[in-house]
Amino acid sequence: MVSRTVAMIRDDLSNKLIHLTKGDVPSAEAALLSILKQRKLIGGTGAIEGGYKCVCFSESPISKLGTLFASEMALKVRYRPYGVMVDKEWLYQQGGRPVIYQPHCEFELLDERQKFRHVRYEPENDIDFTWEREWRIHTDCLDLDPELTTVIVPRREGVRKILEPHEKAIWRRAASPNLPGIPSALIRAPWHFISLEDLGVPLPAPSSA
Repeated sequence: MVSRTVAMIRDDLSNKLIHLTKGDVPSAEAALLSILKQRKLIGGTGAIEGGYKCVCFSESPISKLGTLFASEMALKVRYRPYGVMVDKEWLYQQGGRPVIYQPHCEFELLDERQKFRHVRYEPENDIDFTWEREWRIHTDCLDLDPELTTVIVPRREGVRKILEPHEKAIWRRAASPNLPGIPSALIRAPWHFISLEDLGVPLPAPSSA
């Protein structure tokens, strides 16, 4: 309840956590489709001190991300506007925690169980990733429940692209005389969606960059 109150006071805080895909646009979109097909996020060790395998999120509000991807800053970040969003409380219950921004020399001061949270912060050396507002969960993979997950796409056509295979499966089932009626669970789309363009921020025209 406290976190919800804080989010109401501060518009730069959120009760949600967001995982975005990386690479060029085709790669980022393909990565999102793979996540949805597997219904899980795979942990990685990239840029994580000690090689701990983690799944990473940002606590930046979705509205702030929309503004980011509509600005020139979008060209300077490694992420793309494709990803998934979960409740912060849910991830916390799974073991997710905010990272600890600190100098490299303080890494060994952390308990072994907390070292996965370390992110190097040395502004005197121009090393500052605090804007990412990162959370991590130390795991090989994180299963996603479609009922508790929101899919993020830049535009509405991205929703149609994701749902098209689902709709084709329904039509194949309906057209087959040898199969029973279509279960309601199959008719209903398995994911919730939000498109960044619906936040009212004009996104630049799509490109392969």
